[in-house]
Amino acid sequence: MKLKVINISPYPLTYATDNSAGLDLHANLQDHISINPLQRVLIPTGLHIELPVGYEAMVRPRSGLALKHGITVLNTPGTIDADYRGEIGVILVNLGKEDYTVKPGDRIAQMVINKYEHVTVEVVDKLTETTRGEGGFGHSGK
Repeated sequence: MKLKVINISPYPLTYATDNSAGLDLHANLQDHISINPLQRVLIPTGLHIELPVGYEAMVRPRSGLALKHGITVLNTPGTIDADYRGEIGVILVNLGKEDYTVKPGDRIAQMVINKYEHVTVEVVDKLTETTRGEGGFGHSGK
């Protein structure tokens, strides 16, 4: 599958390794941005994409930023629809106890491309019964 990209940033849209699932998203900034604890900030990437119909792009956090600094993507996973043509922005939030500085070119998130299906909604009065039934949120005990 080919992904059409307009990249107005100096940073490449690439995979970190041959087997990476996500493309690295970089902060397309002119200057540093400090994120205070519990503050959220929209970080531009300089990327515009054209996905084929039936595909979405999901923006996900980077595990190293989350573990080491408490930095995550607020609406994870953020969904980019196939008909969106605007610049991709990443909503970062600082869940850590210290200020965190994002520098131009920092890898701030990853973008995973997925195929999806549209469904036909059928309103019914009853659903098929299962052993689990309505049990949720840890109900299975596993």
